[in-house]
Amino acid sequence: MADLSVAAYIAFEGGEGSGKSTQTERLAAEFDAVLTREPGATELGFRLRSLLLDPDSVPVGPRAEALLMAADRAQHMQDVVLPALAAGQHVVSDRSAYSSLAYQGGGRQLGVEEIREVNKWAVYGRWPDVVVYLRLDRDVAKTRLRRSLDRIEREDEKFHRRIGRVFDQLADEDADRWLVVEADQPIDVVAAEVSDGVLNRLANLGFVLQR
Repeated sequence: MADLSVAAYIAFEGGEGSGKSTQTERLAAEFDAVLTREPGATELGFRLRSLLLDPDSVPVGPRAEALLMAADRAQHMQDVVLPALAAGQHVVSDRSAYSSLAYQGGGRQLGVEEIREVNKWAVYGRWPDVVVYLRLDRDVAKTRLRRSLDRIEREDEKFHRRIGRVFDQLADEDADRWLVVEADQPIDVVAAEVSDGVLNRLANLGFVLQR
């Protein structure tokens, strides 16, 4: 377990099928961190998640989708992330505001900077300290999705490839905080790269680490 002198907020990002849920669980256990996710980690978020992802739910337009995601995120920050950090607990989250930059800003073509501004307000200006981007080729990702797909997962290939391009762009622009891990490797290999990479980036950002 890594003991950091200041609580860290770590988010996992990536497209569908990249293994975020598995890797967030493993890193949260290693860091003795609060494990959470977006959307759906609060009572309000649970209800919004159904509206956002259930393919049989009511129609949701692109701008409404972006605002509902931001609403989930604002509640998540208020109820889960900020209280945990204030109490000195690390937080490991399956997705963060960066997902909206990619999915609504890029995928829905609403504009990355426009969505950034909405979410900056929603998250109280508190972005993750480190972002783990599990990068996976879209063709490989499709072979992993062997379950019923949600409303967003069912979008066409152009939508999902726009998302990937935005994630790549965000990682390139902020390489000090973004850790890129190729997700087509064995689970244990990915986990080791994630653990080492997160610890190194947190140390570089000024966190005092004790092993």
